[in-house]
Amino acid sequence: MNTYANSPKVKEVKPINFLFHRTETKVDELIHLVPVAKALFKEAVRLDLHPCGPIHWHYFGFTGDPTKSFTIEICLPVDSVPATYDGDFHFKRTENYKAVSLLHEGPWMEIPKSYDAIMKYVLMNQLVPAGVARELYINADFKNPEANVTEIQLGVQ
Repeated sequence: MNTYANSPKVKEVKPINFLFHRTETKVDELIHLVPVAKALFKEAVRLDLHPCGPIHWHYFGFTGDPTKSFTIEICLPVDSVPATYDGDFHFKRTENYKAVSLLHEGPWMEIPKSYDAIMKYVLMNQLVPAGVARELYINADFKNPEANVTEIQLGVQ
């Protein structure tokens, strides 16, 4: 059962450096992307970079329709962006990101309920979605999904 550790709120996320993997996918293919996080950590260690936070999944153009493709970036926050890099992944430094944030505790299968709460907040406060959502996997417990803690950030203008 999902518990809300807080109510939706607007926040501004300061710029972050990311090592990331980008691909086009559909909802039913997301499970195949879980191993990318481990590969990002391995690459960060190989490059002697300091990981600075939990894995993020950034969704671009996701409409909620499970039959439609969208872009996803699986991202690891790191301390710096190398001047030159020739590898399997990419680097970026984000801009400030204004978002409606909610902490989702519990199984990921229940995340749609948290997105519903965020969307109600967006509508009540007459905010405009920016077409980008982030999920920060603070605790990912594959054996006990009730222990999952995910911060959802829905970008707004």
